[in-house]
Amino acid sequence: MKEFWTSLASLLGVLAFCQSLLQVVFPPELRFASLKFLNRALTCFSSYCYFDITEIDGVNTNELYNAVQLYLSSFVSASGSRLSLTRAVNSSATTFGLSNNDCIDDVFDGVAVQWEHVVTQRQSQTFSWRPLPDEKRGFTLRIRKRDKDLILDSYLDYIMDKANDIRRKNQDRLLYTNSRGGSLDSRGHPWESVPFKHPSTFDTLAMDPDRKTDIMEDLRDFAAGQAFYQRTGRAWKRGYLLYGPPGTGKSSMIAAMANFLGYDIYDLELTEVHSNSELRKLLMKTSSKSIIVIEDIDCSVNLSNRCKATPAAAAPRSYYDPDAARGGEDGNNNTITLSGLLNFTDGLWSCCGSERIFVFTTNHIEKLDSALLRSGRMDMHIYMSYCSYPALKILLRNYLGSEAEELLGEAAAGELREAVEKAKMTPADVSEVLIKNRRNKERAVGELLEALRARAERNDKYGGLREECELNGVAVEEEEEEEQEKRALESPKEGRSDCEDDSCKKVEEDDEEKKAK
Repeated sequence: MKEFWTSLASLLGVLAFCQSLLQVVFPPELRFASLKFLNRALTCFSSYCYFDITEIDGVNTNELYNAVQLYLSSFVSASGSRLSLTRAVNSSATTFGLSNNDCIDDVFDGVAVQWEHVVTQRQSQTFSWRPLPDEKRGFTLRIRKRDKDLILDSYLDYIMDKANDIRRKNQDRLLYTNSRGGSLDSRGHPWESVPFKHPSTFDTLAMDPDRKTDIMEDLRDFAAGQAFYQRTGRAWKRGYLLYGPPGTGKSSMIAAMANFLGYDIYDLELTEVHSNSELRKLLMKTSSKSIIVIEDIDCSVNLSNRCKATPAAAAPRSYYDPDAARGGEDGNNNTITLSGLLNFTDGLWSCCGSERIFVFTTNHIEKLDSALLRSGRMDMHIYMSYCSYPALKILLRNYLGSEAEELLGEAAAGELREAVEKAKMTPADVSEVLIKNRRNKERAVGELLEALRARAERNDKYGGLREECELNGVAVEEEEEEEQEKRALESPKEGRSDCEDDSCKKVEEDDEEKKAK
């Protein structure tokens, strides 16, 4: 045993002598060149090739590294044993990631690849204006040489697209509005944003289920139609016109579309836009995968005459100078024309982004110019009707948690069906009745049935009166005006300012003085 340790010590001494000799005979540069040559020789005989994706490319963040990290997080939670957890800014979801120096396998188009998360300590750095992190992070992709040309480019493109979808799904959506007077915010953007938290979905939307299904299928086809739009030579956009009486759920429909697709919303206020060029610049500052909304387009600005000339004295307003001289055609110094709005939705500038939806809403579709309604601008016209029985069942389920048959029985449910078809009440009116009595289901349904009967009787009364007057050649405007005035007097007086109350008191005092005289 003693001889063994003696021999081992002698061997270690010889190795230490040889190492010292090599360091003296072979300088560091020669040793590095020899190792590099040996590595290349081994690589030539290897059947794999390796690609390094570092976290920082020079001084800038490598977007491909972030994309790979998000992509691997989509399935690493089910395969990894040791994971890292992260949560991004403005995100409501926690994502999983590979731990340091861990590996994971993936398959793309039948080709197996391997990812390794490499983390090493960075060498001590001298003074820098932008200090780098202490750890050097990156991913190493291993692919067989024969598969490199087949899938590398398409695989990386697939990763980028998948990462964008995950990022949009995890990130909170935003609601944008154009800045007042066209001014810019602190970042130089003409849009101001707030988090979009509207809870409306197609499941809670009070609408005919078959009609909702058609709209959802159309939205799915649009979101997945990039190849179709490129093949047909069309801009990747789509227009929806929502029209119908007030209170029928047009705004809720927009929110449901945004939640369904995961898009941001740009609520464009036309009264704050002062020229066609400013309208185009607002469009240029919108992002892809977004919904651009113009509500009540029939009463936003005067677009009735597209050929109306701009006054010669009107000076153009600079988009970047809110204090510049403004020329206008109406009281708001607004020079937007119908031609500018048409080019906004279907002109050359409408294709400056991709995967965008234009939504216009109106209460009076007959007031809109026919050029604005044609296909290519407003591709799908959606009539938001009065509350139907299928929509009423959705409202009962939303507010009371029960079906109509469970609350009333088959006979009373049939009566409710007839009443709601004749009443022509909006979903907003029905919802208000249910909200007030949501703690008492029987009372809520009973009061709703009474309201529907009363509205149906009034509709029958004035419908018969209108037919009789039309047969006798008598106009019915006076009766309608009296009915509207009666309803206005019966409704609660809300939103009256103090000055209005003071003016009313002053008028009453003047009348009393006149009577006293």
